Amino acid sequence: MAADLDLELTPVEGEARTLSCFMTTFPLVPVVLDPYTNESSWILNTARRALTHFKGAGCRPCWIVTCPADEAKTYLGPYADEFLTFADPDRTMAKNLGVVEVPAFLLVRQDGEVIAKAEGWNADEWRAVIESIAEFTHWSRPPMPADGDPGTYSGTPISA
Repeated sequence: MAADLDLELTPVEGEARTLSCFMTTFPLVPVVLDPYTNESSWILNTARRALTHFKGAGCRPCWIVTCPADEAKTYLGPYADEFLTFADPDRTMAKNLGVVEVPAFLLVRQDGEVIAKAEGWNADEWRAVIESIAEFTHWSRPPMPADGDPGTYSGTPISA
């Protein structure tokens, strides 16, 4: 599945630009969250750990939060400053990336192809995305799951 590269993403700090502008050099590694659900809150620390691990790799770890920018910054707190953070209040970008349930973890190649995706929280599925990122970027792999990670659960529908 290829995403529309001409669709705009709006960072919480900065001006909206097309998806392709954010992926000129590196693939995108977003975690998509809905701040109005427990399911997204339960995975914050796990998601941060995964994104932090790939900060120095040849990819662009980021958050896509399905709310206005000010609410995304409030929801993520200091985590919003650690990674590029996008506000997606209409869930347009999440849907463009083929996300059906959140939380979601993806690897999006520069041509817009979503080459790995996990929805909800299942350590095996998130580990598969990590494997894809590590292979694509020639980077090491963080442990998944780790102590303190939640038990497996389904995500919430993005269309809600």
